Amino acid sequence: MERPGRLLLQSELRVRNAAYDVSLSRSLLIWKRRTSSPVYHPFRPSVCHSVPVSEIISVREEEEENGSRQRDDGSWKKIREREGKDCRQAFTVLYVERCRQHRWRCAEVTFTCSDEAVCQHWVSSIREQLASNTSRPKHLLVYINPYGGKRQGKRIYEQKVAPLFTQAGISTSVIVTEYANHARDHLKMEAELKKFDGVVCVGGDGMFSEIIHGLIWRTQIDCGVDPNSTEEALSPCSLRIGIIPAGSTDCICFASVGTNDPVTSALHIIVGDSQPLDVCSVHHNNMFLRYSVSLLGYGFYGDVLSDSERKRWMGPARYDFSGLKMFLTHHYYEGTVSYLPAKGIIGTPRDATRCRSGCVICQHNGQLNSERSEKYEMDEASDSESSGEWRTIRGKFLAINAASMSCACPRSPKGLSPAAHLADGTTDLILVRKCSRFNFLRHLLRHTSKDDQFDLTFIEVHRVRRFRFMPRHCQSDSDLELDLHENSKRQIFSQICKDHPACGCAPAYSSWNCDGEILTHTAIDVRVHGQLIKLFARGIEELPVFEDLSNPCAI
Repeated sequence: MERPGRLLLQSELRVRNAAYDVSLSRSLLIWKRRTSSPVYHPFRPSVCHSVPVSEIISVREEEEENGSRQRDDGSWKKIREREGKDCRQAFTVLYVERCRQHRWRCAEVTFTCSDEAVCQHWVSSIREQLASNTSRPKHLLVYINPYGGKRQGKRIYEQKVAPLFTQAGISTSVIVTEYANHARDHLKMEAELKKFDGVVCVGGDGMFSEIIHGLIWRTQIDCGVDPNSTEEALSPCSLRIGIIPAGSTDCICFASVGTNDPVTSALHIIVGDSQPLDVCSVHHNNMFLRYSVSLLGYGFYGDVLSDSERKRWMGPARYDFSGLKMFLTHHYYEGTVSYLPAKGIIGTPRDATRCRSGCVICQHNGQLNSERSEKYEMDEASDSESSGEWRTIRGKFLAINAASMSCACPRSPKGLSPAAHLADGTTDLILVRKCSRFNFLRHLLRHTSKDDQFDLTFIEVHRVRRFRFMPRHCQSDSDLELDLHENSKRQIFSQICKDHPACGCAPAYSSWNCDGEILTHTAIDVRVHGQLIKLFARGIEELPVFEDLSNPCAI
């Protein structure tokens, strides 16, 4: 438990007609019940509570609320007479309460003071401490996707999130998007970003992708950085991004908070949490294509996405159908992967360390990468192929995946790369070589088990800072723009065989799945930009070994 430090205020107050010693420091609000007997009772419920000041949502006086409740109701009058308190002598503190599965809830406690002056002193002192926290947002720009997921985005925001923002004194400017990339285009050109302390998106991973594309692009233009250059280091975004999950997968929320609960995400925004996040820039022939924060997948995951896009009428079931279909077709693709290994860092893709709140690996490697980026800006040749650091692998691959985070979700609790980190300046490059269907199934099933999913002879994984891919049959960059949809329309199930001769039974190219969007080029150059953006999050918190879930704030 955090030490309370120097006390700012201490009084005897009442909670539910019981006497409590209440103290306030710069870090903690503590209320401890006074006991009439000095005898220790080991089975008596805990009567001491502690809340970090940083996790207090707001404080309010009860004058207006209780005054409005006065009615000609005999029972209410009896209660007021029994309690014998003036309505101006009570105040309520709203604070964060931890629940199961990393969820947060808004709890409250009402204190009754001996007189009005004491009450006002407590309220002003707590508000002063909240106001001194400069990390808390006061003005937010909110984008709502009304069509994402189950089309519940607007309802979720209005019923669950907006009331919390109002209680915390946060003003919002709300935009309901009307078409694809509406939020991206508005951030690029029209939004007056200087008026806001953060940007919030209500939707799924697709909506979040729109936000980062608009915000990162706008930041680079404002800073004079060319987004099309593969060698320039991108400028980090100053505004934090909040995600209110209302999509199908909500992968980013699972990786940064541990749950896809809208109330939990809203509370992380209110208390002003900050979690840096790596972003991969994807280029083709010195032309910018997209940014990626979670998964870049070629082969199996690219084929699944391409096939499922033509079956949107099936709803979420299309992913299961397309996944089964692509597993049975068992396509492999030939190509060359070149990568720049991440040297001098701590942590590997196969260790047992998981990225959690206050991650030491992210802090260490993030600092290391920022020092290296300054060096590379002065000596660009050190990051070129002539430096000798690049490594090359040629072969036949069922899948090529780059995971910048664990990519965990309800269907895959561990994710594609369980030990991937949010902000260490690297991505985990996973190469699945050509193998039998049975072995590939073993690999897929390990995403849902506790087994080491990389402990297979046909799989290799590397932690890299940059990588490139070139399909085997590409003769020039102009050949790389493929009509993938027309190709796949000609075949429902390609022939199932060990090898695909030049008979055209299997496509020569797959497509890249970039955070759920299809790239139009297959030859790409990917570079990791460490801690380019920040989220209103703190990473997944480690649960205490002895956790009192019935009273999460009890100490």
